[in-house]
Amino acid sequence: VQLQASGGGLVQPGGSLRLSCAASGRTFSNYVMGWFRQGPGKEREFVAAINWSGSSTVYADSVKGRFTGSRDNAKNTVYLQMNSLKPEDTAVYFCAAGPQVSYYAGEYGYWGQGTQVTVSS
Repeated sequence: VQLQASGGGLVQPGGSLRLSCAASGRTFSNYVMGWFRQGPGKEREFVAAINWSGSSTVYADSVKGRFTGSRDNAKNTVYLQMNSLKPEDTAVYFCAAGPQVSYYAGEYGYWGQGTQVTVSS
């Protein structure tokens, strides 16, 4: 499956962004979709994972209550709505596809190219 992330940009602290990730090539609904991020000088970290139907999403503690993951299987697209953004949310955000909900990047076999999110005044 091919993944294309978009929607990143520069936003002020407290602002919002919505990331999108469009999938193609295989049956989208067969995959759990994950969001990960990698900040400057940091390792890639888990952000959220959305199950096959979109009925359940798990989050990293650092984004819980501020970020919302969702998917539209009819559009082969997964979303990450990010509210109340903080400077520490600055990172390249990646979408990924895998067979099961997991916090571990190694469990996801397909990755998008990443989209930069910068939170700064």
